This record gives sequence, structure tokens and C-alpha cells, in this order.
Amino acid sequence: MHLLIIIIHLFVCFSLIGIVLLQTGKGASMGAMFGGAGNQTLFGNTGASTFLGKITTVAAVVFMVTSLSLAYISKSGDKSVVEDFQPAAEESLPADQVPPAPGGEQSAPDEQAPAAPSADDNPQ
Repeated sequence: MHLLIIIIHLFVCFSLIGIVLLQTGKGASMGAMFGGAGNQTLFGNTGASTFLGKITTVAAVVFMVTSLSLAYISKSGDKSVVEDFQPAAEESLPADQVPPAPGGEQSAPDEQAPAAPSADDNPQ
């Protein structure tokens, strides 16, 4: 049931975006900018609603219903999602996957570091 509501919600979400982008604005013509829009002024009568306007209303209602139902379903659980969270510092890693200390160099144990030159090695 939860997955079905999510699928419907995503479908309606993308449909709503597409429907809104297909519609033209109220002041879409150049005549409306200069006051020559006649009876379709910005705040005046718009007449009967268009087909896309009705579809937008239905999609918005379905979007709100699915949003509220998803919120209710996620809240109705007894367990919090934060309860299962473990910080990275508390997780234990195997010995071969331990990262090196910050700022320090890590060398293999069987390698020997080169000896520092002595005063006798450098003739002047």
C-alpha cells in the first residue's frame, strides 16, 4: 500500500509540473501589458475555466491527499529512523582496513628507515 501511494504521488507530482508549464499566463499577450486586454484583465473576469485549469485543480487535490497520507503512514510507526543510526566513530573496522592516523606517515614494519648521515661520511 505504501509503495502504491508513493508511485501515485510521483506520477501526480511530475504531471502537475508539466500541466502548469503548459498553461499560459494571464498577461501573456503584449496588449495586456498596455491595458488593451479587454475583459480579460489581470484581476478581472476570466470567464469559464479551461480544461488545463480543471486538470490542475484535480492534480493538486490528489497531490495533497497523497502527501498527507504518506505523512500519516510514516508517523504511525512505533520506531524512529534515528534509533538505528550509529555514528562512524563507533563502528569497528577489521585490522587490515584501519585508516592511517591523520598527519602521520605509516610505514610497513619490515622496511628499515635509512640511517642519518654522520659527520664522517661527508668530507669537505
